[in-house]
Parts: sequence; C-alpha cells; structure tokens
Amino acid sequence: MVEKLTVIFFITLCLLLGFYLILAPWDTLFGNWSENYLLAVVSDKSGLPAIQRTVSSNWFRGAVTGLGVLNIVIAFWEAAHFEKSVKMLQGQPEDRK
Repeated sequence: MVEKLTVIFFITLCLLLGFYLILAPWDTLFGNWSENYLLAVVSDKSGLPAIQRTVSSNWFRGAVTGLGVLNIVIAFWEAAHFEKSVKMLQGQPEDRK
C-alpha cells in the first residue's frame, strides 16, 4: 500500500509542478516573473544585472515551460506504467516480455 501511495504522490507532484512551470513564467497570477524580489536581490548582491535580464528573457521563460511539459510527460508515463513502478518499489523482479 505504501508503494502505491508513493507512486500516486509522485504522479501528483509531477503534474502540479508541471502545470506551475508552464503557467508561472507567462501569467501574472503568481506575480510578475521579471520583477521577482529574490531575483532583484541576487542580481544586486552579485553585481551581475545580466542575471535579471536573462531570467526575464523569452527564451528562458520558454525553457522553464519546456521543463513543465517534461514533468507532465513524466507524470503520464508513470501513470501508464503504474503497476511496474509499484512492483519495482516493492523489490519484485521485472517481468520480461
């Protein structure tokens, strides 16, 4: 039972993180991506204003969105191979076909 819950929680985590990474760079629901307080502090303290410009650029936002899509793909793969993942966590040998 613990193994099944572990896989379910992993799938849920991948889905939620994937949706967040897809939406966060483009939507203002989570705050303005380029005016992040932590990003401004790191940029000022390091003396590298290029950090803030890089994170604010569209290609960086696209890369973060790509990571979100990858997380969602992993979640669907894990859901499709649920029993195999549970057996692996239980330490049972993998069935070869």
